[in-house]
Amino acid sequence: MTDCLFCSFVSGEIEADVVHETDTTLAFRDINPQAPTHVLVIPKAHHPTLAELAANAPELVADLAATAGAIAEKEGLGEGYRLVFNTGGHAGQTVFHVHGHVLGGRPMGWPPG
Repeated sequence: MTDCLFCSFVSGEIEADVVHETDTTLAFRDINPQAPTHVLVIPKAHHPTLAELAANAPELVADLAATAGAIAEKEGLGEGYRLVFNTGGHAGQTVFHVHGHVLGGRPMGWPPG
């Protein structure tokens, strides 16, 4: 996808602040952090939403979860972290390449915010 921002990060066309990479995932710092630690975790393959990813490549959902765990360990989030996937425009998804937000570094009360 040539018009996908996150695909441009994967290809190296646009530079991201990468904190972790595997064969199937890429993790980078969010440019508008909502917590002291805010890292986005994406599959390298383009899938627009988590639901589409789960239906077509469920093994990549496990890869995203494993990468989120590696980020939490690397970032010292042993007290806990939040992993959020916004799916669809009504949920706040603005980039339609599935991505999880790893949020931590402060108490993450409920409701979020």
